[in-house]
Amino acid sequence: MNKILTRVLLLAVLAGGIGWAALHREALNAAAVEQWVHGFGVWGPLVFMVIYAVAAVLFLPGSALTLAGGALFGPVWGTIYNLVGATVGATLSFLIARYAASDWVARKTGGRLKQLLDGVEREGWKFVAFVRLVPLFPFNLLNYALGLTRIRLRDYVLASLVCMAPGGFAYTYLGYAGREAVGGGEGLMQKALLALGLLAVVAFLPSFVQKMRRGAAPSPGGEDRPS
Repeated sequence: MNKILTRVLLLAVLAGGIGWAALHREALNAAAVEQWVHGFGVWGPLVFMVIYAVAAVLFLPGSALTLAGGALFGPVWGTIYNLVGATVGATLSFLIARYAASDWVARKTGGRLKQLLDGVEREGWKFVAFVRLVPLFPFNLLNYALGLTRIRLRDYVLASLVCMAPGGFAYTYLGYAGREAVGGGEGLMQKALLALGLLAVVAFLPSFVQKMRRGAAPSPGGEDRPS
């Protein structure tokens, strides 16, 4: 009885949080986040990571936060804080789906859930790495949907952290370059070109990964045949 009550309360809190986030979605922009985080002084990085994690759980877009992380903390620390916040949020969503909201997540994902289940069944963490690199599913929904698979939490967290890093660094650097441009920093042209180059690499990465997967696909007999 206590487990059922706890589950109902958790679902009610989650639904209320998602509803509140949807109503205040426009307020979550890079400028507002920067202003709020600055107010916490030395605790700013921790507050920022908590905001990022909560945003992931509540289906808020992470792009504004990623850009804000680059603008606030620079390309290196900004990437670290962005990745930690995104990974913690993805892990919380995963655990909520696995232990409390499986029926709700199944309804939200619909027919795409079977594709995820089959993919994880076949490839395990490699499939998680693939869907992190290739955006076939919305990030926030994917976090919940993967909680319904049988992948181990450790594999999910490691694959997510590593494979979110390329895109995370590219968009963090874009936020940093944007802040430098506004502030009139030195080397703006080089920073702008580097930001565009990183975005081009991230845009090309999904097609490259898909080609690699097709090239590594087993032969129709199920085994590699000798030459």
